[in-house]
Amino acid sequence: MNILVTGSKGFIGKNLIAELKNRNYISIQEYSRDTDPALLNEYCKNADFVFHLAGVNRPKDQSEFMDGNYGFTSTLLETLKKYQNNCPVMISSSVQANLENPYGISKRAGEDLLFQYSNQTGAKALVYRFPNVFGKWCKPNYNSAIATFCHNIANGLPINVNDPNVKMNLVYIDDVVEELINALNCNESKVDDFCEVPVVHTISLGEIVDLIYSFKQSREERTIPDMSNSFSKSLYSTYLSYLPEDQFSYELKMNVDNRGSFTEFIKTPERGQVSVNISKPGITKGNHWHHTKNEKFLVVSGHGVIRFRKIDSSEVIEYFVSGKRLEVVDIPTGYTHNIENLGDTDMVTIMWANELFDPEKPDTYYLEV
Repeated sequence: MNILVTGSKGFIGKNLIAELKNRNYISIQEYSRDTDPALLNEYCKNADFVFHLAGVNRPKDQSEFMDGNYGFTSTLLETLKKYQNNCPVMISSSVQANLENPYGISKRAGEDLLFQYSNQTGAKALVYRFPNVFGKWCKPNYNSAIATFCHNIANGLPINVNDPNVKMNLVYIDDVVEELINALNCNESKVDDFCEVPVVHTISLGEIVDLIYSFKQSREERTIPDMSNSFSKSLYSTYLSYLPEDQFSYELKMNVDNRGSFTEFIKTPERGQVSVNISKPGITKGNHWHHTKNEKFLVVSGHGVIRFRKIDSSEVIEYFVSGKRLEVVDIPTGYTHNIENLGDTDMVTIMWANELFDPEKPDTYYLEV
């Protein structure tokens, strides 16, 4: 299948092409402002599907709206018509096509042109009126508030929010790409004459800004956002893509003593926390029990033994553990427990606890196993 993508170097185009290649679509004709215009004839002659993503949204002069959003669409469709190529054509429009501003008028003109072309030739027309699209590779300080906020906050630059109560309708780039590939496979989501991305997020500017600042703070607090919320998950992925390249890493506080170290890695209010425990050879750690706090231990390097004793029993239970055989050991409530390094090298254990440590209520009681 020959797939023509106009606007191939733009935000949506780059993401779409990357995923098409991931899915083994190998015959992709990429057309951008830098492409030799003469190639448009060859591409239109051979295309089996057209993703028309090229357009103008921030011109130096308003007349460029019609040239870019109507004029090039006309050229594209006339070239397809010249070669009697009635393949499906998808066009990237905007919700602003409903508005009487120069950008909206130019987008609506492009839509009308495609509908007329479809009526004349029988070619399938797929018109998407996208709301604000956000995600990786979107140019900041251009035409996307999300890209600008993520970039500026990640880089310690100021942002400007005129009205935090303004509601935004947003679609995530991965959802857009998924829908476009569905359209390629004749499985588009369509209402009347227009196609649409099924997942639209409605959220205020103020909420967006608060979330992004919380992402920045999370690296200092060793927390991660709520991944069960699809918008928060998508926005967090977007934010990380704007981190300065010399700031991908951040240090953790290691609590070190002669027994080894204990380091908190990730904290989540609703899913507990993950820590890394390093025990020196011959060292035993623990000898305590919990009422409600429960844990999971996973030794990933070295070998040792985890011992348990129910607090009202004299029977000791032993689980021998090793990084050579990854095995999760649950630490039930009501059992005092310890972990001893039986090797001659450091033993490294990943530890998960169901709750964050609260010094005011640690739920940890000393008792020898």
